Amino acid sequence: MQPKPDAMKNGGMNGLRGTLMVQGTTSDAGKSTLVAGLCRVLRRRGVRVAPFKPQNMALNSAVTANGGEIGRAQALQAQAAGVPPHTHMNPVLLKPSSDTGAQIIIHGKACLDMDARAYHEYKPRAMAAVLESYHWLQAQYDCVLVEGAGSPAEVNLRERDIANMGFAEAVDCPVVLVADIDRGGVFAHFLGTLECLSSSERARIQGFVINRFRGDIELLVPGLAWLEQKTGKPVFGVLPYLHGLHLDAEDAIQSQQSAKTDGERLRVIAPVFPRISNHTDFDALRAHPQVEFSFIGPGMRMPRVDLIVLPGSKSVQADLDWLVSEGWAPEIRRHLRYGGKLIGICGGMQMLGTRLHDPRGLEGAPGSQPGLGLLDYETTLESAKQLRQVRGRLIASGALVSGYEIHMGVSTGPALARPAVQLDDGRPDGALSDDGQVLATYLHGLFEEPQACAALLAWAGLSRPALMDYAALREASIDRLADALSEHLRIDRLLATMR
Repeated sequence: MQPKPDAMKNGGMNGLRGTLMVQGTTSDAGKSTLVAGLCRVLRRRGVRVAPFKPQNMALNSAVTANGGEIGRAQALQAQAAGVPPHTHMNPVLLKPSSDTGAQIIIHGKACLDMDARAYHEYKPRAMAAVLESYHWLQAQYDCVLVEGAGSPAEVNLRERDIANMGFAEAVDCPVVLVADIDRGGVFAHFLGTLECLSSSERARIQGFVINRFRGDIELLVPGLAWLEQKTGKPVFGVLPYLHGLHLDAEDAIQSQQSAKTDGERLRVIAPVFPRISNHTDFDALRAHPQVEFSFIGPGMRMPRVDLIVLPGSKSVQADLDWLVSEGWAPEIRRHLRYGGKLIGICGGMQMLGTRLHDPRGLEGAPGSQPGLGLLDYETTLESAKQLRQVRGRLIASGALVSGYEIHMGVSTGPALARPAVQLDDGRPDGALSDDGQVLATYLHGLFEEPQACAALLAWAGLSRPALMDYAALREASIDRLADALSEHLRIDRLLATMR
């Protein structure tokens, strides 16, 4: 999908053209949210805008139409901008496989695994990929809204930085700094961050946005005046705490759920693996009015539930070891004996089989180990990663499903002769146990289509599942976010800093 020539020439109805970067004083300060909201604001004004994150570290990823992998936050921002997500929107994606190592994805393709020290040496090459993607977006769109990573105040990472001020200096773009007041210490965050920057970096900061405020704004006004006087930089506005937004999280697991209606409820849980990936698969369940969903972390007791879902994993064998050490294996078998249902998605699917093989040591030491043995197939990790957007139908109900595949495992075995999904490209996917209690699939996004979600909830025991369009709910959240930015920020002054 190419931009219209007149939009490229005129910068939309407002003549806006250029680049603006959003950096945060901390992780989860609101960078992703602010960029998504600004993308929708500009789209409403007829501006062709693209999101861009030079370097992302996240285990929540999405597959683009051109068959690459990017952070889910950038896919959401592309939706807010009304453009198809592209690998150039997130040219460097780091997917941690341990506390010190990660899979390095460049332009949507996994290219190598490195520890932190080796990646630091590799950054100049990664910067070349970043600049290539940035200039591609510049040529295609009126405006580029850039999201930083973590905080620019991490002085130990300043050398060879490609994610924050290192990128801003390289392309000579202005920066807006956002902080989360709900964490406390917001003024210290702003001043401390500025103090850690060089003089040229401080000059790039055009002003501040305060995020997640709740309370009487009049009590905050003296602090805002003090901050502006102290720094000589404007506060563009204070965003209220927006409860109930349904936006894809970059990495942090969100605990907030939608308010539930009275009546029948389905109880659903999922374990929080140490390397859990794509936990956004559960966002539609967390938002469903008839579902009580809980993430179960280490040391937490597993409650009696109707449905257990094993999520994806970046390190399947290690996370399976964790699952066993936490006592889940006998609890899952007891759950099935009492008639409960079980779903495994991607890495969770691989755990349900009889054996896991990693002969090349792609996710740890080379070797094999037993799976949970609930479905008769084995999985072997291969170096080529499967990346594709897919559509199909649940075989049991005929309900439409859509989503994407991201996996390095290839599963083979008798249980796959009874697949769970028939894909439109002709391939079967996953498995359904003979007793109908265990379902396995490689499909991320399993619950997002309204009919598929309702069919799966009915299979799990909900007598009259309501239809819920999660895609429409996400779209409404983006609009609500853009409305809040337009109301609470000096939006024209903020956008005027773009160059």
